Amino acid sequence: MTLLRKISSPSFVLLSFISLYVLGSSNIFSAHPSQFSNLITADVLLTIPFVYLILIRKTDIPKFTVVPVTIIGVVLASYIIPTEHQTVLRLFKTWVLPIIELGIISFVLFKVVKTIKYFHSIKTTKTDFFDLLKKTSSETFSKPISIFLATEIAVIYYGFIYWKKRALKPNEFTYHKTSGSVGLFIAFILIIAAETIGLHAILLESKPTIAWILTILSIYSLIQALGFVKSILKRPISIENDKLYLRYGIMKESIVDIKNIDKVEITSKDLEEKSETKKLSLLGNLESHNLILHFNEEQTMTSLYGMTKNYKSLAISIDQKECFKSEIEKVQQMLTNL
Repeated sequence: MTLLRKISSPSFVLLSFISLYVLGSSNIFSAHPSQFSNLITADVLLTIPFVYLILIRKTDIPKFTVVPVTIIGVVLASYIIPTEHQTVLRLFKTWVLPIIELGIISFVLFKVVKTIKYFHSIKTTKTDFFDLLKKTSSETFSKPISIFLATEIAVIYYGFIYWKKRALKPNEFTYHKTSGSVGLFIAFILIIAAETIGLHAILLESKPTIAWILTILSIYSLIQALGFVKSILKRPISIENDKLYLRYGIMKESIVDIKNIDKVEITSKDLEEKSETKKLSLLGNLESHNLILHFNEEQTMTSLYGMTKNYKSLAISIDQKECFKSEIEKVQQMLTNL
């Protein structure tokens, strides 16, 4: 029944919106715009959100999703209903919607601050802030929204809040010193900064709106790049019990069972153009690798904003490659002896 509710809730919303669109395009609506405008307004503001809330009540779909459903309905109704019949919609958009937006922003900020405080209060090497943030977000928002939100918050956290030097534990391994990743990102940041200043100066007099839009987008890209760079320094690869936590900042990660590792190959040889071996990096062949992990079965790597990719061989860079290989083999030997 729960699965049926999960399937039926988005179907109900989609069919409802399609029905309203068809109604708004019909001759019946044209003949009686006032009456049907009131009906559509009541549907998007009351009926559809209420029925949707009932459908998701006993599922794990966050109740918060009723807000975007309502907002999408309001947008659709604004498109369907003639301007002269949008009095109630205008009142909603002018007075109610800003309150909802402020409530959402306040709630998100509260959860972020609470997560950061909790992260700093716990004294354990096994807790990673990005992992904790994803878990907290998923408890409140649907998966696509939670992953997007967690990534954007992590960019700000690692870029501007987390400045304390991170002490490396015996089970942790850095990967930025030999790969050249940090240097490449810094070069990328400098290029964007220089181009932003130059382009802004060129366009400011003739096309000021475009100049400011491009400048804001460039600043956002700089903020992201800074967050990415610092997350590389703060999120080492780690071996914890019988699992290997492969990380590339907040951009890529994969959690694998060490028993599934077939071989750890120390090599810096360039990958062939059509090689099936994937790389634990964001910039591909621009970054070097010095190890290739071969697995007995396919593993899954998660990239930015929840995108996934399967692999059986993974090229990585480890600053302490010999030590890393030795630790993996020790765990494998231990698991064999159990």
